[in-house]
Amino acid sequence: MVEILQKLLFINMNKQALAEWVHGKLGGTKVQAEEIVDGLFDAIVSTMKKGGEVSIAGFGIFSVKGRAARMARNPKTGEQVKVAAKKVPKFRAAKALKDAVA
Repeated sequence: MVEILQKLLFINMNKQALAEWVHGKLGGTKVQAEEIVDGLFDAIVSTMKKGGEVSIAGFGIFSVKGRAARMARNPKTGEQVKVAAKKVPKFRAAKALKDAVA
């Protein structure tokens, strides 16, 4: 199990791999680990849907940013099209995370 966890730390990680890591770190069942990961993501998404932000010390801040309506060009036809205003997710990495990755 430890070998699997070490391999997971050096490759791209998806939701399933993250649940495996949580399972290896905390024990319990794999279902419980998946529920923890799902619950974390649900909490972040529901907070952002309400326009709030999620700040995790030493990691970063998840927030929502408004993007204004604009005119764009269809690259295939060259025709101008109007792109509606929308909200987009944003992540701002904390200094500790930036330093750890560098």
